[in-house]
Amino acid sequence: MTGADGGPRTALTAERREADIAALADGAPVDLLVVGAGVTGAGAALDAAARGLSVALVERGDLAHGTSRWSSKLVHGGLRYLARGQFGVAYESARERDVLIGTTAPHLVHTMPMVLPLHPAVGGVQAAAVRAGMGMGDLLRTAAGTDPRTLPRSRRLSAAQTARLLPGVRTAGLRGGILSFDGRLTDDARLVVALARTAAGRGARVATRCEAERIGGDGALLRDRRTGRRFEVSARAVLNATGVYAGELVPEVRLRPSRGTHIVLREEAVGRPRAAMTVPIPGTLNRFALVLPQGDGRVLVGLTDEPVDGPLPDVPEVPESDVEFLLGTVNEVLGTALDRSDVVGSFAGLRPLLDAGEEDSADLSRRHAVIRSADGVLTAVGGKLTTYRRMAADAVDAAVRSAGLRAGPCTTRALPLVGAAPRGVLDAVDAPRRLVARYGTEAPDVVALAGGDPELLRPVAAGITPAELLFAVAREGALDAGDLLDRRTRIGLVPADRRTALPWAEEALRRAGG
Repeated sequence: MTGADGGPRTALTAERREADIAALADGAPVDLLVVGAGVTGAGAALDAAARGLSVALVERGDLAHGTSRWSSKLVHGGLRYLARGQFGVAYESARERDVLIGTTAPHLVHTMPMVLPLHPAVGGVQAAAVRAGMGMGDLLRTAAGTDPRTLPRSRRLSAAQTARLLPGVRTAGLRGGILSFDGRLTDDARLVVALARTAAGRGARVATRCEAERIGGDGALLRDRRTGRRFEVSARAVLNATGVYAGELVPEVRLRPSRGTHIVLREEAVGRPRAAMTVPIPGTLNRFALVLPQGDGRVLVGLTDEPVDGPLPDVPEVPESDVEFLLGTVNEVLGTALDRSDVVGSFAGLRPLLDAGEEDSADLSRRHAVIRSADGVLTAVGGKLTTYRRMAADAVDAAVRSAGLRAGPCTTRALPLVGAAPRGVLDAVDAPRRLVARYGTEAPDVVALAGGDPELLRPVAAGITPAELLFAVAREGALDAGDLLDRRTRIGLVPADRRTALPWAEEALRRAGG
């Protein structure tokens, strides 16, 4: 198969990267140069390529190297924004969730039940407020046109029903729970890879390890970080989609980065939950911690919202205070308290929030913006993973207007990503269900790479098989072990798992000549 269904046109390889860089260095201008290959940049590259524009997507690291791999993996309907009166953002979230779960990536986005246990700490007024908010979320889901069989209505649970879904919950004082449904990504970084590959299938040039050292409204000075070679690229429009690092390229862009921390647990530490758990943060009315099963034996617990000052690192560190805060919060509702030894991994992401003066970072709007600098560079900032497509469309619209580009309308609302298909088709794919949930219609191609060797289909860590590492090199642009373990898969979230899988990653690269 070819095009958005997978195959040679969408394959990202080391050889294709070199060819794309060589073509850019030859000097032919592109309609749109996108700097930054997170979810917004990759989404913008696809949007522009689907409109018939010539596009280059460059990234100084790897696909999803920054914030786009550090999310909660939720594709949510914006319930928290309703609580703050941000109705427009909430509706946009619900609408974009419907596009993702129904068209763009139904293989990567799945229904997640979420339960808020009702203990004495959650009083009747707060419980009623949460229930009312979830009712409004149901209305948003209906307004967005989401099939109620995909995301059922919220409802009240008995104490026994709550304990069945959350076996680790503290039963003392438990008077029931509130059940709601949202979307969950199999993997946020995989969404970005799928976007970039689908863009490549539409003709976009994709160059990772290619840093923009200087940008302007008519192009950029790029450096191939693998060879050190510098070259100029001419572009009719330039989009800065580097997230929290946007101000490094366009100093007039002012952001208030916020750190969101997650800790990683083994699922047995919290009783092997059958649903996600929503935990009110003590002393607040509309902030919650989340306990999120990942389907691979791990559970994520998040998430903090702390302002970040000073220089921004490539990979944010997790302060011990964040770990203690998350453990303390979830211990309020667990039957057996967690301690530091239960934490097998942790990670933090930086949100690129627009500067709103003295307002607390937890209360800043997640609305996005496209800003044009004095020299014509467009910068897309703010927003969140769920609404990346709308943000990308607005950015490309701005590029078309500012540069007078000849382009058709946005088509990404009806454009499936590589591997995507209707759920009936996905159900019929002849491959293990776990692979279908990660690769969709390409799952048989992953199996085929094993060449009949059962060892290559046997999990090495977190359910990941060597065949998947081979596929990441052959189709998904992985260039080194970090790409394989930290982004194409999430093995690296747990250091012990990473050490176990490292020889397999090195073997996959060796087989590919990398």
